[in-house]
Amino acid sequence: MNILFIHQNFPGQFKHIAPALVEAGHNISALVLGKIRTSEWKGVKLFRYTLERKNAEDAHPWTIDFESKVIRGEACLRASLQLRKKGFRPEVIVAHPGWGESLFLHEVWPDAKIKLYFEFFYHARGLDAGFDPEFSPSDPMDAGRVMLKNANTLLHFQNIDSALCPTHWQASTFPAHMQNKITIIHDGIDTDALIPNSSSSFTLPSGQKVTPADEVVTFVSRALEPYRGFHIFMRSLPRIIAERPGAQILIVGKEGISYGPQPSDGVSWKTRFSMEVFQKLSESDRARVHFLDTIPYDQFKALLQVSSAHVYLTYPFVLSWSLLEAMSTGCAIVASNTDPVREAITHNETGLLVDFFNPEALSNAIIALLIDSSLRARLGTAARNFAVSRYDLKSYCLPRQMSWVLNRDDNGN
Repeated sequence: MNILFIHQNFPGQFKHIAPALVEAGHNISALVLGKIRTSEWKGVKLFRYTLERKNAEDAHPWTIDFESKVIRGEACLRASLQLRKKGFRPEVIVAHPGWGESLFLHEVWPDAKIKLYFEFFYHARGLDAGFDPEFSPSDPMDAGRVMLKNANTLLHFQNIDSALCPTHWQASTFPAHMQNKITIIHDGIDTDALIPNSSSSFTLPSGQKVTPADEVVTFVSRALEPYRGFHIFMRSLPRIIAERPGAQILIVGKEGISYGPQPSDGVSWKTRFSMEVFQKLSESDRARVHFLDTIPYDQFKALLQVSSAHVYLTYPFVLSWSLLEAMSTGCAIVASNTDPVREAITHNETGLLVDFFNPEALSNAIIALLIDSSLRARLGTAARNFAVSRYDLKSYCLPRQMSWVLNRDDNGN
């Protein structure tokens, strides 16, 4: 089959499925934004599209997000028309619609099956918006901006044949009339690569090495921001550091935002909460808190392998790959008792769940893991077993993804 993938940061969520389809003998192509250094990636033919305009300076602030998606959709439409002139005819189009590229492709190839990767349907209340009272927007009219974030998704839906969503909870955020077209299959975790390793080590910026024999608390987030509970984690540290004088705190994540708003005072969330917490710590205690920014994947794997207690906190929002990667590695996990997390973590079975807003409860759970090696071993083993059974890439997720892409009947689940 001729299959076209579209993702503004290709391969993105398609990094496994696209090459697997090539290996299965299909003709796979991808539309890629901006400059590309090669015309092929792992057997996937790459075609470029570029943006020809910017957002209007006087646009209504609520519509800027949608206008950006229309601009990208137009750019992808123009590039697709050029491909059609050259005789390119995909039978299936697989796209991540989040940036708008696939909005108009049914006009170019009306006979192609259009299959989309859906992540989340926004709600003005009840999910991430307004979840954290410390950072709730002061303007109730912000609900209009949140509602309009779904315009792109709703327009896509009227022209698709099927959709894919990585978790049951994320699929449940979509309206009932959309859910009958959604198949639930996770992106998949390479549980063969992410394994426990008692001989692993991780080198701190100071040059000191830590191993699984040390007390290591890990926190991983794409960006250090409230959406992933960075403020709660930081506020849990003074007690942990005081009661566990040998513990090292390893924090991975960029200084900036990925999902939530910027701080109103212009400083980063990392700076704000570091200043709040570090004034309670001595200089020697602060030296045990290590900000690692973003790190290469092999270092990330080693970090998980030396972790004594891995912390994952999130608003009711999309579930991070890092939680499932930590489970696959056999980490003993402390996580927020929020809806998306409960799909993977059962309290005292595959991890410990705590109230998102309770730094004291978080401290208690982390300290309990640092003290009790048998508890760590029991939870870590169960976490890995669960990850292998539900999220393994090769044996579970990838075969199901391929069936979803190649199925031309598309009768929902």
